[in-house]
Amino acid sequence: MIKLQGSSNENFVVLGLGRSGMTSAHALNASGANVICWDDDPKKRSLASSQGLRVIGSVPDFDWESIDRLIISPGVPHHFPVPHPIVSAAVSAGVLIDNDVGLFFQSIATMSWDKFSVRPRIVAVTGSNGKSTTASLLHHIFSELGYKSQLAGNIGRGVLDIDPPENNELIVLELSSYQTEVARILSPDLAIFTNFSADHLERHGGIGGYLAAKRRLFTEGCPDYSIIGVDELAGLNLAQQLSASIGDESIIRVSATKQMRRFDWSIFLDAGYLVEHRKGKQINSIDLKVFDNFVGLHSYQNAASAYAACRALGLSPRKIIEAMKGFDGLAHRSQKIAMFNGITFINDSKATNVESAMMSLNAYENIRWICGGQQKDGGLSKLNSVTQKVRRAYIIGAEAENISKQLTCENIVCGDMRQAVECAVKDSESGDVVLLAPAASSFDQYDNFERRGEDFAGQVERIINNLHEKTAY
Repeated sequence: MIKLQGSSNENFVVLGLGRSGMTSAHALNASGANVICWDDDPKKRSLASSQGLRVIGSVPDFDWESIDRLIISPGVPHHFPVPHPIVSAAVSAGVLIDNDVGLFFQSIATMSWDKFSVRPRIVAVTGSNGKSTTASLLHHIFSELGYKSQLAGNIGRGVLDIDPPENNELIVLELSSYQTEVARILSPDLAIFTNFSADHLERHGGIGGYLAAKRRLFTEGCPDYSIIGVDELAGLNLAQQLSASIGDESIIRVSATKQMRRFDWSIFLDAGYLVEHRKGKQINSIDLKVFDNFVGLHSYQNAASAYAACRALGLSPRKIIEAMKGFDGLAHRSQKIAMFNGITFINDSKATNVESAMMSLNAYENIRWICGGQQKDGGLSKLNSVTQKVRRAYIIGAEAENISKQLTCENIVCGDMRQAVECAVKDSESGDVVLLAPAASSFDQYDNFERRGEDFAGQVERIINNLHEKTAY
């Protein structure tokens, strides 16, 4: 656990007792702070009390004059659509608002770092899609190459729950817009912006607020190197705004769709090859098509972003590529879960918006597409431009009828995952891909996208087992 600097004898309120809130409260307690906790969920309050945390027993009415800082969890709205009442009260009283990420950056560097031959470095990854895979790929590469590395943030452990970094250690953080929006201090050594598409708009008051939350990691974090995905206008503008000149090597542009030879340092895809271009020359070219673990432009984009970060840290191309070969990817993200009778089953439950589903649909041929759920702004009609390889869509969820009317490809309303998988398998022939890429959130039927992906995998396993049993007799 990270010891928090500047918090001893200070008074904190921790609002929201999920993973990050609980970790923040425990870290503050261990660092000598005076901590009061609250969550609207009585079960979470009870759990916090059982772990020795001080929890107010009824609806809190704090003496804000005595409070130094309010620490909020990612799920707590602090501005849009309506701020939590405790947040409003804190703001009215002039109390500073922060989160675990801000506390982390405030405290991570200590005097002990002066004894290290190479100080620890922090790589922070944000973006709309691909940030979990990119962060995990980086952690895998670092570990494979013999570096001590820890992965935390919006994936794995909370940022305050990691061990104090050691000499030459590499810390990888995945940071969501909810986290970057609130943190008072952001100071990574490297920062990655994977891509940008509309998401979480209600929480951020529109697409401008969402982009501003992501942008803070670069404009206020001032990393030594900014690795920017420039396949969307938002990334192009961000890279331009951050650059001191065209020759600014601290800004590394990454593209999966266009060649970027004008700038002094760029990483791009050219006919399936990852190309590193620097100071007017092509200095490396790697054939990603021979990698079984990278399929489609979205996977290539993640690989290019991770490669760029490794190169900025001074790692050799040969070693980076060798380490990449052993990366198996993440569950629920273009994950191959089974093959049976020539049919491939892909779980991309994390494709919760149109843009990520579009990348998934572009990556495969002969698709039996399982989609649907709780629609986001704009619905699914934008996907009609990339459904040429869809043989049939199988629509699930509470809004299935509405989605069916939006899609121009052949489709059938199935309602739930069991029926969708059964219908898709029944229709499939050798060479087909049964793809779960919902293009919508899971909350109409599941607690989260992981549960949806697990249901898909479970239904696939059940059907394959049944078919095995039938052929055994």
